[in-house]
Amino acid sequence: MGSSLGSSELILNPDGSIYHLNLLPEDIATTIITVGDQNRVHEVSKYFDSIEVNKSKREFVTHTGYYSGKRITVISTGIGTDNIDIVFNELDALANIDFTSRQIKPQKTRLNFIRVGTSGSLQPDIAVDSFLMSTAGIGFDNLMHFYDCGHIKNKELEQTLTEYLGWEKYNIHPYVVDYNKALGDVFASNRIRFGVTGTNSGFYGPQGRSLRLKPTIPDFNEKLAGFSYQNIQITNLEMETAAMYGIAKLHGHRAVSLNAILANRATEEFSKQGHQTIDKLIQYTLNCIVKSQLV
Repeated sequence: MGSSLGSSELILNPDGSIYHLNLLPEDIATTIITVGDQNRVHEVSKYFDSIEVNKSKREFVTHTGYYSGKRITVISTGIGTDNIDIVFNELDALANIDFTSRQIKPQKTRLNFIRVGTSGSLQPDIAVDSFLMSTAGIGFDNLMHFYDCGHIKNKELEQTLTEYLGWEKYNIHPYVVDYNKALGDVFASNRIRFGVTGTNSGFYGPQGRSLRLKPTIPDFNEKLAGFSYQNIQITNLEMETAAMYGIAKLHGHRAVSLNAILANRATEEFSKQGHQTIDKLIQYTLNCIVKSQLV
């Protein structure tokens, strides 16, 4: 038997639930939809036939229920890669750590993570209100640099991009992690485009926006949009995907990010029907899950 995890490492609430998410191991399904906005959890679960778990703590809202016979969990992560670190580590703990003995289970449970989120496109030909699946996530934050993750990265694309950008002087060292293709195939159709997604730690300066503060890199988006390698372009920018792919893959889980494109940064357009677009992506995601072999 391995050593037990200390109380400052695996932090449990008085009722035995995991610290931030307020969940017990039996509260989650193996198919998990993640959304950023806590109000979007209901926008997913309203389609469920029944809901058996409805819990919340801080910005983390969780509903688990059944949709056409499939048990599904939907959980809000909040915004940003720091929250992904919390949510994905705690979901893995719920699946793969025995809370009574505080030991890692010898037999691991693999989870399927499907992000249903919003994003802004960097390329002018990616239409507002379209859907995009991220075949890779490029992290411009620093989360994955805190983990031993060299073996899961797309090193060729990472090195090529690093040389192209030359942003080491800004302390930006991008990491690249691919999606799980087998899971991605569940959602592939002519309704959804493939792309490579940039992930950053903020919404304004880190995504090249300027209100009253001047960004360090004024041509941030233009530089990303101009990258091309073996027919690969950076198509869109958001705040969770790369971290999601990294933490999931390190744990042996599968992850895919589905994006509703609400903004086009190149043409300066923003969706006039964002709620409807997100709702269509939610329904598309649920129907793909039902048609698949996910359990």
